[in-house]
Amino acid sequence: MKKLHLLIFLVLPLFCLAQSSFKLKGKITSDKIALEWAEVSILNLEGKIIDGTVSKNDGSFEINLKNDNYKITISLLGFADYEKEISLEKDTDLGVIILKENETKLNEIVIQSKKKTIEQKTDRLVYNLENNVTTTGGDALNAINTAPGVVVKNDAITILGKGTSRVMIDGRLIELTGEELNNFLKSISAADIKNIEIISNPPAKYEADGFGGLINIVMKKGIRDSWKNTVTASYDQNKYGIYTLRDNFFYNKNKFRFSASVNGKTGYKNADENLEMYFPDGLSKMSSVTKLKDENFSGKLALDYDLSKRTTIGFQFINDRNNPDFGSDIKIEKYNTQSQLDNVTLNKSFTDKGSKNQTYNAHLITKLDSLNRKLSFDVDYFNYNSKFDRDFTADNYTPNMEFIDINQAGRNISNQDIDNWSFKADMEHPFQSFNLSYGAKMSFTNSLSDVVFYDKTTGTPELDPNQSNRFKYTENNQSIYINGDKKINEKWNLQMGLRLENTQTNGFSETMNQENVNDYLKLFPTFYASYKKNENNSFSFNYGKRINRPRFDLLNPFRVYINSNSYSEGNPFLKPSFGDNFELSHSYKEVLRTSVFMNVVTNGYGVIFTSIPETNTQIITRENYFKGLNYGVGESYSASFADWWQSENTLYFLGSKTEFIKDLNAVASNSLQIDFTTSNTFILGKSTKLQFDFNYSTPFKNGLYEIGYMSSFDIGFKQDLLNKTLQIAFLANDIFNTSYLKDFTSVVNGVKQVYSQNESNRFVRLSVIYNFGNKKITIKERNFGNQDERKRAN
Repeated sequence: MKKLHLLIFLVLPLFCLAQSSFKLKGKITSDKIALEWAEVSILNLEGKIIDGTVSKNDGSFEINLKNDNYKITISLLGFADYEKEISLEKDTDLGVIILKENETKLNEIVIQSKKKTIEQKTDRLVYNLENNVTTTGGDALNAINTAPGVVVKNDAITILGKGTSRVMIDGRLIELTGEELNNFLKSISAADIKNIEIISNPPAKYEADGFGGLINIVMKKGIRDSWKNTVTASYDQNKYGIYTLRDNFFYNKNKFRFSASVNGKTGYKNADENLEMYFPDGLSKMSSVTKLKDENFSGKLALDYDLSKRTTIGFQFINDRNNPDFGSDIKIEKYNTQSQLDNVTLNKSFTDKGSKNQTYNAHLITKLDSLNRKLSFDVDYFNYNSKFDRDFTADNYTPNMEFIDINQAGRNISNQDIDNWSFKADMEHPFQSFNLSYGAKMSFTNSLSDVVFYDKTTGTPELDPNQSNRFKYTENNQSIYINGDKKINEKWNLQMGLRLENTQTNGFSETMNQENVNDYLKLFPTFYASYKKNENNSFSFNYGKRINRPRFDLLNPFRVYINSNSYSEGNPFLKPSFGDNFELSHSYKEVLRTSVFMNVVTNGYGVIFTSIPETNTQIITRENYFKGLNYGVGESYSASFADWWQSENTLYFLGSKTEFIKDLNAVASNSLQIDFTTSNTFILGKSTKLQFDFNYSTPFKNGLYEIGYMSSFDIGFKQDLLNKTLQIAFLANDIFNTSYLKDFTSVVNGVKQVYSQNESNRFVRLSVIYNFGNKKITIKERNFGNQDERKRAN
């Protein structure tokens, strides 16, 4: 009953206060003529777009707004942006607004006006890509990796000091994580990205899952009644070659908006892995060389139709398929205590691997009145399935490579299928004195995974029931939220939110006849405050409570053998982790930015590389084993050393304190980590840019693990042709081959394990981009409501 009362209290709409609506109008011109199709955006003082329109053929525009303070921005291709803060208390005519052409000459070099590369907002950092050369011809994952304070390592996208982050496109969450998320982002062209927003503490509207905040990719937009097509072709050369071809089409006419994209990639990458395990009776050394197919095909369709001036319906479909087959040659050398080679095991395998996911979304958005009250409904269906078919043979040899016997031979087949239905409603409910939003969501997830093992040691495949399993998992989630923000005065802004999530899970292993049920109800508060001391100095503080739920496959208790002395197993008793995030930041002239942050983790879970010394067996498992404190200070500095030399620099000092809550027979160890990045762009002419990037991260210790240094030195070059309709770009990435994972070390049960992995980070890329059409396009994309479930389907 108490839960019911709380639900009713949080979703009960508040009555609307009496308000007034006023007319804002003006006329947009250049120095000579009226300007048609100029894009007029109305933002609140926190930077959120709340309304907009475009100028007519005589340059005039008109829009109805409530009594409040706003920021108006006007943009048009070829002209410098116009921006002004206004206080609307009556019908207002801004008169004639003259836009200036955005090219000026200096010493025979044409310098185009451009946005700042990094902009500090109240609740986020905005990174503008237009000046970055190394992302030209690349994809969204490349672009994210160049954002300040964001790193992409080992299939994880992380905000430094925060943890693994979720990713959105135009404020709409992508429901994938890990390798699947990265593959999806690789299908999006960086050329279509306007900017990237780094949100360390997401508001209550979004799911509370994930410690690392949000990365929001904002796509480019333009003017209505037009169309645009972009074709991108690129070739990457590492040890092998990779070809990529993308096509993106946008169409916007009257009440109808349509977009479609097709993306294809094919080629190979090389991956090297090394593992050293120091057992009491000697060293076991593994080295692996893998030829990995990089094959992807994806497509997207989206359409929206305006039923009226206030109501829009729409549909989106995304299909993404990957086929990363790979063949591996693994060599295991075992030494005795006198460092003499005892025997060698050679494991040769081929893996047929594939995955595909489909997402369907239907939505309705209706604007209830002229006061900007807006209601939206979403229905989503998501399906993800993957296959893994590994055929291998491991043979034992003497130190002189004389055959002894078969160590192990088999075929390991595993499949996973996930279905999710999601229903949600969101309400934006502005009042005269503050803005309110609230909503609710229901999600239903079913996951089924199969593991089948055939023993081929005798030459005839025989089903091994002890290494075969079927695991069913269901998870249902109901959530509601309420969020309010208010401008206290010209200096202070406040925002508060509360999200309630109720979750029920059930995991059942048919083979082991083991069931685990978990139900929990949790509250997640958020708080934001910003203070603008003067034109040069602004401060902000935010707090948010988050949850980190385990992926579905980590809950499967079954044991999967990597070789006869190494296996991996999930944990059906794995519980969510919780985190409290705090951050205080300061911005000086939007040139020097400082942030101090802290993240308190309770009931933390993760991967443990343990072992059984008596049998020389390696075990990879998952446990809730720690609580910890992560903290740090970040600095970013934007500099213009000359009109032709722009520089962006970041420096982070990161620390941690970890305490084990489970007996692991290990000692927690922590140290300081320093991360430094500099990006320098040189304008060599009106259409030519050269860029040098360098990143270095020191070795550090964090809890159970010690990680070696990482660094990268990149060179990018871009040439614009045919009035920017054609672009040619060259990138040399990680020239010295030092950006890979190295010296990943842990000591559990007295056994030291050291791991390294290098997946073709060093490569050169040649890209050609061709744009044609009107180029003035406005495409609305839509959120998929089951974002939290898809992201865990790795």
